Amino acid sequence: MTITAEQTTPAAALESLQSVAKATGLPFAGAVPPALAWSLVRAGAALLVDVRSAEERKFVGQVPDSLHVAWATGTALTRNPRFVRELEAKTGKHATVLLLCRSGKRSALAAQAATAAGFTRVFNILEGFEGELNAAQQRGSQDGWRFHGLPWVQD
Repeated sequence: MTITAEQTTPAAALESLQSVAKATGLPFAGAVPPALAWSLVRAGAALLVDVRSAEERKFVGQVPDSLHVAWATGTALTRNPRFVRELEAKTGKHATVLLLCRSGKRSALAAQAATAAGFTRVFNILEGFEGELNAAQQRGSQDGWRFHGLPWVQD
């Protein structure tokens, strides 16, 4: 099921995403398409937290005014043992939080960990910032935040 910002209110969209997540057994509140995620953030209905490393944000780009809590750090992407505590300090456990990574995989793991730690409304942004690899092993040509023309900046 695809939900767009034009079809519903932010609260209804989030409720629908949660219903789909529950029905499909997702271990977190739900999965949000990039355009809907941006609509929810713009409406003040959710906080966007980028879980990529500081290096990824600096060199690849980031969503303006997004929060940052790294799921993993360094070039080896070593898991951040303070992730849940840092996320709670920036958002609280009951805020509606949308997590973004490169392709949607790390942010799904981060959403699962946050939910297991008692967060009640953590969602994964599908496709991530750069999207999946294409046949040429390149990102950004078929999906992802930037592919959809959503706002981003680069240092």
